[in-house]
Amino acid sequence: MPKRKREKNKDQKEEEEQGDEIADTEPQILNGGQLHELLPQKRHYRQRAHANPFSDHSLTYPSSPSEIDWTLHYPHPRHAGKRVEVADIGCGFGGLLTALAPLMPDTLILGMEIRAQVTQYVKDRILALRVAAAESTGSSAPSQIGEEDTLMASPTREATAISSEDAPGTSIHGTSKSSKPNLLAGTPGGFQNISVLRTNAMKFLPNHFHKAQLHTLFFLFPDPHFKARKHKARIISPTLLAEYAYVLREGGLIYTVTDVWDLHAWMVEHLVNFKLFKRVEESKLREDGKGDIIDAALRGTEEGRKVERNGGQKWFAAFVRVADEE
Repeated sequence: MPKRKREKNKDQKEEEEQGDEIADTEPQILNGGQLHELLPQKRHYRQRAHANPFSDHSLTYPSSPSEIDWTLHYPHPRHAGKRVEVADIGCGFGGLLTALAPLMPDTLILGMEIRAQVTQYVKDRILALRVAAAESTGSSAPSQIGEEDTLMASPTREATAISSEDAPGTSIHGTSKSSKPNLLAGTPGGFQNISVLRTNAMKFLPNHFHKAQLHTLFFLFPDPHFKARKHKARIISPTLLAEYAYVLREGGLIYTVTDVWDLHAWMVEHLVNFKLFKRVEESKLREDGKGDIIDAALRGTEEGRKVERNGGQKWFAAFVRVADEE
């Protein structure tokens, strides 16, 4: 008896719609809609919403950061000899990478994602934007990123300020339905400063970064793992904070965003109670000129835009890496 085709569930339909939406919000830096033709569509990259970080995903990883040839990820000559300084842990479909690209054109930014198809989507997205950026300027800047990496990313950044209501000790961000993305005609650096890597950051983060190499870590809309027995799988947990402190330099920042209040409270509690991290208020960061970075974290990701479409709230928190105790 032939199997009946399963009807698409709500999440699958939403992912396909988001894939088309992403293509529509990419900067039109090629004439005649050529960029739209280059962009990958989510519906061709089927993948579960989450992956078990404790499973064996047949991943290859370096024994030390010195073994990594970053020129495969960042082939442009202007980035020769540089190290990655910003990491988006669980980067999803690459929204934050593309939003940060024009904000940090001289800084190497890496997305780390465990799901194979999602990683491939981000690679193809970054490659398409690199090609489009090179075509728009008439240049032939290198766009390939190695055997497993052909990258692409998009710089959609919100121009309008985020409306927020601050509860005591908490930054809450609702939805501003009138706000629209500021589509850039191009981007500084041509997307050569962003890349993506398939790996399990919960297991292999120190294999990719030297001590104090990073100045920023992002944990945006991580899997909440609601069940108590699954809390050990949360990306912010007591067993992993020492590793984040190891790869983050003194004065470096951790940004967290979620639409789940319980997870927000969990992350804040554990980071505040860890002696090498201290919470810093959003207002202070904006005073220090990091408003664009905060806006990108809140609105740059596909998950963030989904929360806004559904009229949900987002909770933001940031933490600074303090000096080691003697």
